[in-house]
Amino acid sequence: MIERRQVHRYRIQAQQLDREHGTIADTAVLDLGVQDTGPDGALWALEARGVDTAGLGAAAEHRDDLVWLWTLRGAPHCYRRADAAQVAAAVAPWSEADASKRIFDASKPLKDAGIPVLDALDAVAGQMRAIVKQPMVKGEMSTRLHEAMPEPYQRYCRACEAVHLYEMPFRLSAIQAGLELVPDTSPPVLQPMPEFTVADAYADRLDPVRAYLHLLGPATHKQVAEYVDAPVREVKAHWPEDAVEVEVDGETRWMLEADLPALQEASATATRLLGPYDLYLQGRDRSTLVADPAMVKALWPVLGRPGAVLVDGEIAGLWRPRKSGKKFTVAVEPWRDLDGPELKAVEAEAEKLAAFRGVPLTGLDVAA
Repeated sequence: MIERRQVHRYRIQAQQLDREHGTIADTAVLDLGVQDTGPDGALWALEARGVDTAGLGAAAEHRDDLVWLWTLRGAPHCYRRADAAQVAAAVAPWSEADASKRIFDASKPLKDAGIPVLDALDAVAGQMRAIVKQPMVKGEMSTRLHEAMPEPYQRYCRACEAVHLYEMPFRLSAIQAGLELVPDTSPPVLQPMPEFTVADAYADRLDPVRAYLHLLGPATHKQVAEYVDAPVREVKAHWPEDAVEVEVDGETRWMLEADLPALQEASATATRLLGPYDLYLQGRDRSTLVADPAMVKALWPVLGRPGAVLVDGEIAGLWRPRKSGKKFTVAVEPWRDLDGPELKAVEAEAEKLAAFRGVPLTGLDVAA
């Protein structure tokens, strides 16, 4: 039987939130991908794990270090550039059923037209590869794809008041076409990766199922399936042979056998300001991190997610950035009383965030 707090300590340790210094090469979360959503996205997540990100992102002198790709759930994720070819193989749908699940409502018109979804994704990737020869804004590529692809691939978009390709086939095909996202661009800009070919195989550490179990375990089949956006039966079919059962608060979950001693012995804690989409918050067992249902809703609302205040290894509240002109404040909504040393540690993290954003910290606004 593993207690909830022990799971917290293990995940902090596995995700290296307890360290002060690290490198791109030794940062474990880059195996699963670091979601880059919002201003405090991938690079801030790396900062929270001790990586000095100054000069990363769009800086040309560091283009060999990281790469941004649309991958799992169609979300933008950051990876090591050296892993890109293997990542493309690792995140590809496992089967026709899996591909249909991942593209949601886009699968029906394809099936109605007798077009296998896997073939459709290959067709979209082929057109993307032919179209994008230099950096291209998403909207321009969408227009070109609209002109090139037949009706079953397209839908009427009320927001745009136009017909264009379904979004998920568009996003999931980009990596297979060898296209990367240019960081810090809005709207997104895509460009071809030089001499890119999808790998024939990939390292175990890049397998999404194994990586999830290692970084967000112990977990159930359903939790992993929700993260990958795949059918549960497909995840079960790709379940690691070296996964072992453990009990977490009376629920049967699985862990990689090699990680079991680390889970049992974990003692890591940390104080961090976690971005809204930090991997620590991406597990599909939210009640494991936050037991109170009302607090779960506050931390993971449908729209406008706040960040999480991690204090001594436990989520102790919410935070949001407040910028007005030259003033930058971090607003904290604690869920319990924070003592003097805890508040100083949180303020130190706020100072780091301000430095990351390139602005001075005006203050820490702690709600009463």
